[in-house]
Amino acid sequence: MFNLFSFSGNVRILHLTWFAFFMSFVVWLGLGPMMPFIQEALQLTDQQAKVLLILNVALTIPARVVVGMLVDKFGPRILYSAILIVGGLVSIAFAWAQTYDQLALLRFLSGFIGAGFVVGIRMISEWFPAKQTGIAQGIYGGWGNFGSAGAAMTLPFIAVAIGDTDGWRYAISIASLAAMAYGIVYYFSVSNTPKGSTYFKPKKNGALEVTSKGDLLLYMLMNIPLYIALAVLTWKLSPSNMGLFNELATYVTYLGLLTVFAVQTWQVWQVNKSILVKPVPQMHRYKFKQVAILNWAYMVTFGTELAVVSMLAMFYVSWFELPKVTAALLAGIYPFINLVARPAGGWFSDFFGRKRTLIWIFAGISMSFIALGFVEKDWSVWFVVTITIIAGIFSKAGSGAVYAMVPLVQRRLTGQIAGMAGAFGNVGAVLFLTANSLVTYDQFFMIIGVVALAVFMLIFFFLEEPQGQMAEVMSDGTVQLIDVR
Repeated sequence: MFNLFSFSGNVRILHLTWFAFFMSFVVWLGLGPMMPFIQEALQLTDQQAKVLLILNVALTIPARVVVGMLVDKFGPRILYSAILIVGGLVSIAFAWAQTYDQLALLRFLSGFIGAGFVVGIRMISEWFPAKQTGIAQGIYGGWGNFGSAGAAMTLPFIAVAIGDTDGWRYAISIASLAAMAYGIVYYFSVSNTPKGSTYFKPKKNGALEVTSKGDLLLYMLMNIPLYIALAVLTWKLSPSNMGLFNELATYVTYLGLLTVFAVQTWQVWQVNKSILVKPVPQMHRYKFKQVAILNWAYMVTFGTELAVVSMLAMFYVSWFELPKVTAALLAGIYPFINLVARPAGGWFSDFFGRKRTLIWIFAGISMSFIALGFVEKDWSVWFVVTITIIAGIFSKAGSGAVYAMVPLVQRRLTGQIAGMAGAFGNVGAVLFLTANSLVTYDQFFMIIGVVALAVFMLIFFFLEEPQGQMAEVMSDGTVQLIDVR
């Protein structure tokens, strides 16, 4: 363990980086607790409000993949600062939008702010050894994720204090300006690696490198869910549903998604086709199935978190007729437990093993959300809040356990692996929130529980515990072995 109360060395970087993540989440996920205020001020329908929640997480799907590539190439220092500054500007524009179309477009663009999470994963992996990566990544993710709770505990009060129909606009603008200011502070306060360390970069750019023929096929297949999620979103916005897109825009979007998928598949082939001719040496190989299972796992853990934190305040208002501020505070408990649960998931992973920890956690996720699937409107709100907290503890600990393992797959590709897993987290959010817009709240919870049970089976039967060392090639051609135990 390390001295968490220190502000020097790698612990200093940890604190500066989790707070960058915190600020990005205040700006990004502040929409959830503010939605009742926005809906009332602008007279939005329930469906319009739900579409904004879906749009809020849509762009993060491709953004995390792209940012994962960029951070591996350029480093986390410049990427995090840019995301906070540009993201703050977009968020301010959203706060002062005047029409629903403007709100929808700017909320969609705001989704890239969530890609900041990937940047910090690479930063922390550079500063902490494998035996501490679980707890360090857990603290980074857990305390940073607390930004959604921080938003729920502050922004509604700012909106109420300012009053009138524009209170929510000022609240979001203040948070955005704070994020922009911290983006500048972060740039001048950190470095990509400890002094004297090498920042390993991918040998090729444009797609994730894989090391076997089977992995190449699996990689191509694993990109499909990313586009399915975006296609589902497009369908949700089409004339047959919300009507935000007209028929032409809908088909153009579908065509665009197919085109981008084809281009990406071609790029994957170009980057990896050499393995069909010249096999990768055994010491440089890794198993992509590890990445694939971690993707599905994070789809459940973080996808659940984004979906639940986005809809929970509306759920409490709708089913239990609670005041908006009370509902926002109760909903804020869910992300609040990130402070402890996600670091705990990382610590358990360090101590008991990566696979064993994920097995325990996913058993808890599936059981607790299936239990919520039986919720009735006449249940005690405090009982429901209690079950929600238990479900949240397991799901957030699961996110910590997933990212305790991500940096141990292949060091130089950590950003891209983290980006792909993170993108699947948003795939889960889009699919779960879409389900939320189509079914009742109890059915929504049941769907999460059943999906979690399916992923539990994947982990139990197919995930492998990291063993031994990974080999990285230095710039001078020598090989450095990095412990993953």
